[in-house]
Amino acid sequence: MNVYEIITNRIVEKLTEGEIPWKRTWNAKTQAPCSFVSKKNYSGINIFLLASQRYQSPYWLTYKQAQTLGGTVRKGEKSTPIIFWSFSEKEDESGEIKKSGFLKYYSVFNTAQVEGLKDLPDFSCDGVSEGLEGSAEEFDMAEEILNNMPNRPEIKYGFSRACYSPSQDTIMMPERATFTGKSEFYSVIYHEMGHSVDNENRLNRKNTGEISHYGDAIYSKNELVAEFTSAFLCAEAGISQNVILNQAAYIQGWLKALKNDSKLLISAAALAQKSADYIMNRQSETVEA
Repeated sequence: MNVYEIITNRIVEKLTEGEIPWKRTWNAKTQAPCSFVSKKNYSGINIFLLASQRYQSPYWLTYKQAQTLGGTVRKGEKSTPIIFWSFSEKEDESGEIKKSGFLKYYSVFNTAQVEGLKDLPDFSCDGVSEGLEGSAEEFDMAEEILNNMPNRPEIKYGFSRACYSPSQDTIMMPERATFTGKSEFYSVIYHEMGHSVDNENRLNRKNTGEISHYGDAIYSKNELVAEFTSAFLCAEAGISQNVILNQAAYIQGWLKALKNDSKLLISAAALAQKSADYIMNRQSETVEA
C-alpha cells in the first residue's frame, strides 16, 4: 500500500462513519494542529487528518520525540499518519541539476496520548462549536479576508445560486440576506473564491477553462480544492463551515471520487493550501515532525 492509499483510507474511514473531516471546525489561531517541538502549524491534508481525531490539544509529536522529551506513549494508543515531501538533487548527463520529490509519511501522537511531558504550552479551545454562529470579531475577520484578497474578481449579487464564471472572472452570489446565517454566506463565497484563484490572472492553473462535467475527475478535483480552500479560510476567521443539508448523498459522492483516484485528497489539499495562502496574501509554510 502506497502513501496515497494510506492517507485516502484514513479519510474514507471518516466519511464511512458519516463524518466529513474537512467540515470539522478548528480555530486557526489557537486550535490548528501543530508540532509540539517546532510549534509550527501543519498544512494541507495533515490539518484534516489531525483535526478530525477530535483531541482537545492541538499539539502532536512522534514516538521518538516523546521519548526524547521524557514522555511515554500510553499503551494501546494509536498513531495518526501524516505526510511530508522528501527532496533530492541529482546531476544528469548534461551536468544539469534535477530536483525530484518523494511523498513519505510518518506517525504522530497527540500530547493527550503521552504521559510525562513537561512544560505543555497553554492552549485555548474556546473556538466556535460546529453549527454555531461566530462572534462579531470573528465575522469582522471573515469580512476582512473577503475584502483583502489580492486581485479579487468582481462579486455580483442577486443571483439564484452561487458560482464563479471564469470567462467573466466574476463571482455571482445570492443576496446576503437570503443565507440562513453569516457562516453559511462566508463558507459559500470562500468556496467560489477558491475557484477564482485558478484564473490566468492569479495562479493560472492548467485546469482553468477545461471542459468538465458533473462527477468527472476534473470536476471532482476542482470542487474538492474549493471545498478545502473554504475550510482553511473559515478556520482563519474562526467560524464554522456551512452544514451540507443532504450530507449522506454528499458523502457518497466523495467516496466514489476517492475510490477512483487515491491521489485526489493529497493533491487537492496542497492546491487548496496555496489557494488560501494566495487569498490571505501570504507565503505558504510547511512543517515536518
